[in-house]
Amino acid sequence: MDIKEIQNLIKFVAKSGASEVKLEMDDIKITIKTGGEDKGESTTYVQQIPINQPVTQAIPAAPAAEPAKEAPAAADDAKYITIKSPIIGTFYRKPSPDKPVFVEVGTSIGEGDVLCVIEAMKLFNEIESEVSGKIVKILVDDSSPVEFDQPLFLVDPS
Repeated sequence: MDIKEIQNLIKFVAKSGASEVKLEMDDIKITIKTGGEDKGESTTYVQQIPINQPVTQAIPAAPAAEPAKEAPAAADDAKYITIKSPIIGTFYRKPSPDKPVFVEVGTSIGEGDVLCVIEAMKLFNEIESEVSGKIVKILVDDSSPVEFDQPLFLVDPS
């Protein structure tokens, strides 16, 4: 089970209103406890159970395969500035469901312009641009979980 699946499970449990969920699989135990809307608390425990096979064999293989795929794209994107997520949370392109998106591909932006919001622990954090330029690519889908330092936008500074 990877981090995205765990994050999606946490979101699902939070929306369902359940107060506690326990999930046990072969190599992992997850307990999610929510204090409810009125308490504003939420606790998640993830416990990795050691398995008989050494895990170190699988870890070096995955990173070696990824850079080979991204190398051609990285050369094209080298001239662009990458705007990354400063926090972990859920990425939203709109301030609310009935409002228009903050930016589209091709939008000219300046320093301090709001690009998106990231929801973390029921707080919506506006992410502002630190550079001026034009949005070339939006790297994250709306309403999807993002991690710290994950690329969100590519900006052409020229």
